[in-house]
Amino acid sequence: MALRPLPGAAARAASAPCTVGFLALPGFSLTTLAAPLEALAVANDALGGQAYRTPLLTLDGHPVAAACGTRLQAAAAWAERPPLQVLFVVSEGAADASVVAQLAGPLRALAGAGAVLGGLGTGAAVLAASGVLKDHRVTLHGAHAAALAEAHADLIVSARLYEMDRGRLSAASGIAALELVIAWLGQRHGERVLAGLLAHFGLERLRAGDEVQRTPLAGGSGGNAKLAEAVALMQANLGEPLPTEDIARLVGVSRRQLERLFKQHLDELPSRYYADLRLQRARRLLQQTGQSILQIGLACGFSSGSHFSNAYRGRFGQTPREARSQRALAWRDATTPVTPDTEPSAPGSPA
Repeated sequence: MALRPLPGAAARAASAPCTVGFLALPGFSLTTLAAPLEALAVANDALGGQAYRTPLLTLDGHPVAAACGTRLQAAAAWAERPPLQVLFVVSEGAADASVVAQLAGPLRALAGAGAVLGGLGTGAAVLAASGVLKDHRVTLHGAHAAALAEAHADLIVSARLYEMDRGRLSAASGIAALELVIAWLGQRHGERVLAGLLAHFGLERLRAGDEVQRTPLAGGSGGNAKLAEAVALMQANLGEPLPTEDIARLVGVSRRQLERLFKQHLDELPSRYYADLRLQRARRLLQQTGQSILQIGLACGFSSGSHFSNAYRGRFGQTPREARSQRALAWRDATTPVTPDTEPSAPGSPA
C-alpha cells in the first residue's frame, strides 16, 4: 500500500536526507531487519522523496546469513560505511568479543559525532559492550536481559518492548523493532506519517514502548527462572490478582527475595509491575473492544469503576473515558483524506 505524499513533503525530504545504516550480524532475525527497512521505505513514499537512505552493512561486506538461512547482499562492509546519522545494530545472540573489538572504536566515534545509535533484537548488548549506552535505558530480546544487566551496572535494562532515550534506540525482536522505528518516525514527522505507517502494516495502533515483553526473562536458571515463573503467574491472573506473598510462595522464594529479583531485573516492585500488566491489558481492551469501561475495569482486577479510573489516570495521565474518546478522534483523523488545505503535524525533533 503506497502512501500519498504529504503536501510540501518532497522539498522537506530533499533538503535533509538522513542515512540510516543497518549493521546485520550473522544469525540476525530476518523479520527484525526487514520490517524496519520497509517502514523507512514507506516513510520515503509519504514524504515524497528520498528522505532516508538505508544501506545494509555487514562486517566484511560479504552476504550475511539470517537465522532462517536467508542470505542478504550487503551494500558495504563496516569499514567502508558511508557517513551515518543513524545506525541500527541487528543481532540475535550474545555480544561476541571479537565483533565488539571491531566495532567499539567506530561506535564511540559515531556517538561522539551525535549519531543516533540503536540496537534491535540483541543489538543493545553490542552497543553496551562498546561503551555507548552508559546511563541510558535500554531493552533487548528478553532472554538476554539478565546477562546484560549483570554485565553493565552503568545502564538500566528494562523488559519493555522498546526504549527511546536521548539518542539511543533499542527494541526486542520482530514486531517490537518495527514499532520502535514507526514510533521514531512518528516523532520526527508527525501524526499523519504515523497513521499511514500503521495502516500500511495493518496495525490498529502503536503499542506504547513502556508495555512489557510477554516473556521478559524466559529461560535461564536460578533467580531468572523464578522471575519468569512469577511473571507468568501474574499474566495468568490479571482478572483476580494474587497477593505478592502468594506469588512468592508459589514460585518458592520469600517475598523479600522476589522483590529483589524484580528490582534487579525489571526496576520495579512486584506489586507495581503487576498493576502495570493489568493497566496495559485494560488499555488494549479500551482500544480494541466495545466492552464498557466498568466491564474492562472488573476484568482487569479493579474493584470498582472509580478504582479503575484513578489507577488508569495515574498511569497514563487520562481517564479511561478520555482514552476511549481520544481513540475515536484519532480514527476519524486517520481516515480523513489529505488535501492541499490539510497540512501535516509539525515534525518533531529526532530522538
